[in-house]
Amino acid sequence: PTGVGKTEVARTLAYELFDDERHMIRIDMSEYMESHSVARLIGAPPGYVGYDEGGQLTEAVRRNPYSIVLFDEIEKAHHDVFNVLLQILDDGRITDGQGRTVDFKNTIIIMTSNLGSEYILDNKDNANELVMQELRSTFKPEFINRIDEIIIFNSLTKDVVYDILNKIIKDIEYRLRDKNIKINVTDKAKEFIVNASYDEKYGARPIKRYVQRNVETLIAEAIINDKISFGSTITIDVDSDKLILK
Repeated sequence: PTGVGKTEVARTLAYELFDDERHMIRIDMSEYMESHSVARLIGAPPGYVGYDEGGQLTEAVRRNPYSIVLFDEIEKAHHDVFNVLLQILDDGRITDGQGRTVDFKNTIIIMTSNLGSEYILDNKDNANELVMQELRSTFKPEFINRIDEIIIFNSLTKDVVYDILNKIIKDIEYRLRDKNIKINVTDKAKEFIVNASYDEKYGARPIKRYVQRNVETLIAEAIINDKISFGSTITIDVDSDKLILK
């Protein structure tokens, strides 16, 4: 399903393997729904507009060969794009528009998809089997056969959402490290945030947006108005059905 952390897993993997999240190359496949978009992926051939620029995929891997390559929402790609991916998955290399061979042998390729997410959200007993049927009906056998592992993500439970909220707060605290500000969120406030923003259908994104609008804004206004000093510990609580800063 959407918002369950598929891209976050790829980003974390890039950090763990290469010590830097910037080693993740993300390609949004919704931008490659037309047959001519292959040229954008591997570079335009000689004599065509954009020849000197190189392909978005091939140029990124050529410059950064040790990478996680993330093809986001792979089901949206045109079938001509899949022919390029088949070669990469099979040979570990591709020839770009300028005739250069780009080596993918030091990359890990991850593809995400939301196919069959409705079965997971409906909590069907045979959800995994139904998702696999959907994959097999959408992608050609030769494509699926080149994939080493297919991982099906569950929808987020409320317990997991609390963990995500704690991570979001830690990230805010890290961004405030130059002011040495610590953030404490009461259990009551956490429950309030989760109940106000949790939506199983959309995953973690509504929670992140809610915190940005209602927690980060509170903290930013307090800093601007000099209500928070260097080294302070601030507490987020609930009063009269709204978040407050102490």
